[in-house]
Amino acid sequence: MESGLTDTSPLLRELAWRGLIAERSTGVEARLARGPISAYIGFDPSAKSLHVGQLLQVMMLGHLQRAGGTPFVIVGGGTGMIGDPSGKSSERNLLDDAQIAANSAAIRAQLEHFVDFRAGPNQAQMVNNIEWLGEYTLIDFLRDIGKHFSVPYMLAKDSVQQRLQAGMSFTEFSYMTLQSADFLELFRTRGVEMQMGGADQWGNITAGLELIRKVVGREEGDEPPAYGLCSPLLLTKDGRKMGKSEKGAVFLDPKLTSPFDFYQYWLNDDDTLVVQHLKWLTLMTQGEVAAVEAEHGVAPEKRAAQKALAYDLTARVHGREEAERQVRVADAAFGGGPITDPDVLETLFGSLDHHDAAAGELAMNALDYVVASGFMTSKGEARRLIQQGGLVINDVRVTTPDTPLPALIADRFLVMRSGKKRLRIDKRRA
Repeated sequence: MESGLTDTSPLLRELAWRGLIAERSTGVEARLARGPISAYIGFDPSAKSLHVGQLLQVMMLGHLQRAGGTPFVIVGGGTGMIGDPSGKSSERNLLDDAQIAANSAAIRAQLEHFVDFRAGPNQAQMVNNIEWLGEYTLIDFLRDIGKHFSVPYMLAKDSVQQRLQAGMSFTEFSYMTLQSADFLELFRTRGVEMQMGGADQWGNITAGLELIRKVVGREEGDEPPAYGLCSPLLLTKDGRKMGKSEKGAVFLDPKLTSPFDFYQYWLNDDDTLVVQHLKWLTLMTQGEVAAVEAEHGVAPEKRAAQKALAYDLTARVHGREEAERQVRVADAAFGGGPITDPDVLETLFGSLDHHDAAAGELAMNALDYVVASGFMTSKGEARRLIQQGGLVINDVRVTTPDTPLPALIADRFLVMRSGKKRLRIDKRRA
């Protein structure tokens, strides 16, 4: 491993100030000083959407392209049928060709928001590794690839060690040889000199470097023919991989994770991580990040950094119009003022706790309605809330149990508030 960075590579300078370099192989700095490079990152097609834990890798491809390099996106149509043991506690279900094809197409569409696939000198390329892995016979693979890997070398990899005690199939054990074969194929046929990935992929990446070195015939200490570069992992404050919420994975597909939930996920980012995430996950300049960091430091309760992060990512993933809409929705929902915009109310109805109100329920008084609709569990609880002045419907404070329900907003909505934190949107049943 090298230490220190010079000013000779625009890509390394950009990644360095952003804190995006966790591991790099020998010779990376010298190679990038000579000019742009082609590099690849592999993506698992086990789902039809990327999730936020993969955004950092997507951003790495974008930085590579903006520095003049050519990004290759490798969809694991072949390796996806096997399963990478890195960071896993159990073996994944295997996928069929149809699932992989559909998932790959969806992932390509999402990547188009981050890298440019249009024709040009360094346009992004997307390749499915089933193209070459599917051509190998078992004998050919063992002869051409497997012979270069010793069992002790493979057993020493962290990804293998972490799974041995729990049990690991030969299928998963062979994964690093398949990923190494990917690197060798891309190096030979497409001139791809570097593999990038998260820090948990370092073992697989170095295995590929070793395979290429042996096949090319370089000796230890010679100038390497290929290179590896790893970013940190997106982790929560307590060290878990980022991308999960109480509802599950946070996806880029709006059908799997609504724009509201996506925006809120980043709006609730931890104060200790948010500035780092601005550097990692946006294209804000050093000066812009510094300005937001200073504003956040003066008044962290205003969440300036989280708002900047949530807006930037929502705009990139879902479009600027949707991001602006989510800003309005968040301000309306959590700003404490009246909510009267039907578009905002419709979004909140689909995203928050809600109730479809029947005509008979809407004829009730406030006490009976909050119990019948499930907003309160009992009339006793409802009476106490009303006596304490804590029940507000459509911005009208309910003062007596027999208070009639106010007029529906836009002839459809009731905005129910209990205290400062609980908000529910009810809508007249169609």
